[in-house]
Amino acid sequence: MDLAEDCSDGYFIITRGKARNSLRGIQKGSVGRVQARPGGELSVWLLGASSHAFPRGEVLVRRDDGLFLSRHQAQLLLFVTPAARRLELVANPQLFLAICSLACNDPVLVKHAKAHWPGLLRKVVQIQNKSSLEDFPMLGFEVELLDSDQHCPGRKSGPLPLFSAGDIVQAGSSCPANAHWAWPNKPSEGLDLKITSWFGSLLSLGPPEGGGDGLGPPEEPLLEVGSMVELVTDKGAPAYGLLRWMGTLKGKKKTWAGVELDRETTNGTDGTFGSRRYFTCQKKRAVFVPLGFCRPDARFLPMPAPPPQHGKPEELHLGIDTDVPPVPEAEALQLLEGRMKGIQGHYNSCYLDAALFSLFSSSAALDGACQEAASTGREAPRILKRDIINKLRSQGFVPAESVMNFRKQLGCDSFLTEEKDPEEFVSVLLERVLGMKPLLRIRSENGMTQDAYTFQIILDKDQVGTAPTVQELLDTSFVSCGLQLEETPLCFMVQMPRFGKTYKMFSQIIPSTELDVTDLLHNSPRECFVCGRLAQLECATCLRDRKLQPGRIKQYCCLCSAQVHAHPLRQDHTLRALTVPAEVPEGAPLPRHRLQLYAVLCIRTSHYVAFVKHGPGPHSWLFFDSMADRCGDDSRGFNVPEVRGCPEVGDFLTQPEETQARADLELVSEHVSRLLCDSYMCLYERAPV
Repeated sequence: MDLAEDCSDGYFIITRGKARNSLRGIQKGSVGRVQARPGGELSVWLLGASSHAFPRGEVLVRRDDGLFLSRHQAQLLLFVTPAARRLELVANPQLFLAICSLACNDPVLVKHAKAHWPGLLRKVVQIQNKSSLEDFPMLGFEVELLDSDQHCPGRKSGPLPLFSAGDIVQAGSSCPANAHWAWPNKPSEGLDLKITSWFGSLLSLGPPEGGGDGLGPPEEPLLEVGSMVELVTDKGAPAYGLLRWMGTLKGKKKTWAGVELDRETTNGTDGTFGSRRYFTCQKKRAVFVPLGFCRPDARFLPMPAPPPQHGKPEELHLGIDTDVPPVPEAEALQLLEGRMKGIQGHYNSCYLDAALFSLFSSSAALDGACQEAASTGREAPRILKRDIINKLRSQGFVPAESVMNFRKQLGCDSFLTEEKDPEEFVSVLLERVLGMKPLLRIRSENGMTQDAYTFQIILDKDQVGTAPTVQELLDTSFVSCGLQLEETPLCFMVQMPRFGKTYKMFSQIIPSTELDVTDLLHNSPRECFVCGRLAQLECATCLRDRKLQPGRIKQYCCLCSAQVHAHPLRQDHTLRALTVPAEVPEGAPLPRHRLQLYAVLCIRTSHYVAFVKHGPGPHSWLFFDSMADRCGDDSRGFNVPEVRGCPEVGDFLTQPEETQARADLELVSEHVSRLLCDSYMCLYERAPV
């Protein structure tokens, strides 16, 4: 769907592909005005382009190579730099459309001085780009940052800082950024809060019910020490924290609560009230309020699941019998992207969170096994199906409690207390929880077959280049170890050549978006590397030959083998005869067996994250971190998971391998750099027929 509701304005942002009639390649993220639509293409006049780059500023692009914009959207995007940030912004339409709707005095959260600051939008400013070929003003925002000094009487205020749409992290027209606490003890004073979660809260509550003395409703909520709570302000903006103490304060009526907030507040304490200490926390984090001001944190309430948008409307209750399909590509960003999305991490669980999100959010490869295992009545698969997979696919969020219940069912205390490797968890999940047979049947040179759920790449570093692809690593590992696959696997989980949490054999590895296992299959017809006819011989030594596309398996028909090995440097090569199936007719096209990349698990130091492909589109990539942030201290707080769209990963992976290998890690985006440098396991599934 186009960002612009009305495309009559005729503006366009280029998100992929190459433009025609240009002297140089066009940078993705370029914005232009649509001049005409000849033959299904768009004639676009680039805005902001210098006369040196494009003499006329006009190029031809395909309709599928970008998105239509309104004039207002185009003006906002032109002020955003670099162009890659524009692509990130339009990839998050919920945020971008909220930014486009901002008006004066609306609250915003902006990135400023390497931190996030709440503020109020005071003015929309027009900026003229002097290098532009046209008189087309850009738009920016003057924002008043809300810090404690700005509200001091008599303070001299300078010019307000100017921000682009790309600097705004969150935006909302209904969340008052200048909300104050209702402070019963000092009615003339307010408690000015610095809480960035105002703008991302899932529930905006009004002031406490009950009126009267403002001490809350007559019936106090059912809370206990250790509960996650949200506190209600007089302006309706909730703040979040941990209930640390409940009781009666001297001179106060009813029950009061001591809450450790997840952010500092101006008049907060370290757990003291008056001259007495009730608990201990960081400075400026503790507030004491009537218990009626506290309500259970809505983000963690066990609410009944709404009907999934991509499922059947009548599915109001998601049990183990409910078949919730993977999140479709068109709905993935809306359902999954944001903070408190994905799977919430807790106590050394990142290896498990990243694996579960990768396996089940957008892939249906294991759905049949999950449904069959859950129907047996065993508790572990029931929890996996009902409380993790169904919740993730219908609500976009799985609380830590659900994952902890599942960890308890894995049959080993170490799954609750220790950090494991993903391959260890995957083996336990598939074998003991789902009851699946091994995914891989690997045949050695002596004819023995070994079963496995994952495959660890083993090879010498000098056998491949410095920036190898997964295809190159896998082919080299199989040939050098004398291994073959008995059959094409349903899923192929490939572990990179790294050992422990620190040692990496290669500084970067390029995930192959497609894995061709045709030449790794035992007793399968294979093409001659030179002429494409049926191959009869294989040469392992040719694998590393720099003149013969190094890193790719080489098999030949008898004629081509004689010609290739007539070279003086190849006459000592050892050839191995291939088993040629008798039923393959001569000259018939040989089938290829391919697997598609759908997830990559990464590790940096001891923390696992995941990149997951959420649809067939080349740019449909998500980044998931189950512990992206934390609220509260180490002992009493909770982790905040986050899911982000990262189409720039798709941009990189669609480039030729030669271009990928030459990529400068200092110039690529943070997500691309992390994908290349931290890859731990690549997950592939059988390509649809």
